[in-house]
Amino acid sequence: MTTTESVSVDYTATLARKRMGAGALFFDVTGRVLLVEPTYKDYWEIPGGAVEADESPHEAVCRELKDELGLSRPPGGLLGIDWVPPREGRTEGLMVVFDGGVLPAEEAAGITVAPEELRGWAWCTATEVAERLSPLLARRVAACTAARAAAGWSTWKTAH
Repeated sequence: MTTTESVSVDYTATLARKRMGAGALFFDVTGRVLLVEPTYKDYWEIPGGAVEADESPHEAVCRELKDELGLSRPPGGLLGIDWVPPREGRTEGLMVVFDGGVLPAEEAAGITVAPEELRGWAWCTATEVAERLSPLLARRVAACTAARAAAGWSTWKTAH
């Protein structure tokens, strides 16, 4: 290893690390959003979860969809990335949301929830989404739903 490589490796070990989560937005043919009801929270969520060490956000959401809902359906493109500021008891984080697309009724009928993690799931209208999700997550879902309707592209641009 050269001196340059050694400095580079040491430098990257000093960089900040962020908590990361990955989720997917699924829709039915009427445009309702699939939400899940965790056993360990007072509010509903979108399917997904924490990104583990050395795992990509896409790999994480695929793993979580299989574990939580029994779905072996990889999501499509990126709808949004949301930076969540730190708060008491939580570090800052990045939340990545993928487009799950329209989930056909026959696939939805095959969903099996992990009872240790989820009480259940439901198709929710925009009003129900706003009522069941935390305000932060409701804003994220609204932004990602709007991005999907507009063009299906990410809600973020990288500044140069």
